[in-house]
Amino acid sequence: QVHLAESGGGLVQPGESLRLSCAASGQTFSTYTMGWFRQAPGKERMMVGAVSRRGSSTTYADFVKGRFTISRDNAKNTASLQMNDLKPDDTAVYYCAATTSNFITTSESAYNYWGQGTQVTVSA
Repeated sequence: QVHLAESGGGLVQPGESLRLSCAASGQTFSTYTMGWFRQAPGKERMMVGAVSRRGSSTTYADFVKGRFTISRDNAKNTASLQMNDLKPDDTAVYYCAATTSNFITTSESAYNYWGQGTQVTVSA
């Protein structure tokens, strides 16, 4: 199994940027497809995007396309979520998750391992 820990959350103003990191420990990180999810207050958790095992493929939710970028560094056992042009609607707890799926999947149920989450608040 793999253990995940997010960091980098905080309070920013609209239009600013933030970079979240997900540190992994345990089983070989490169064997997992990694996803980022978020859960806003009073709403269901939603997928933000995902990156393939080697980092060669990514997918994003429509509401973050062009603003967010997901990457990974298998040598450092980390995945990242670069968030630009943040909006108040991006306020949420952000989670990284890992799946043993061979392919990028947007299905939350496919993700076996989850971090504890990090709070991102976008407010003027």
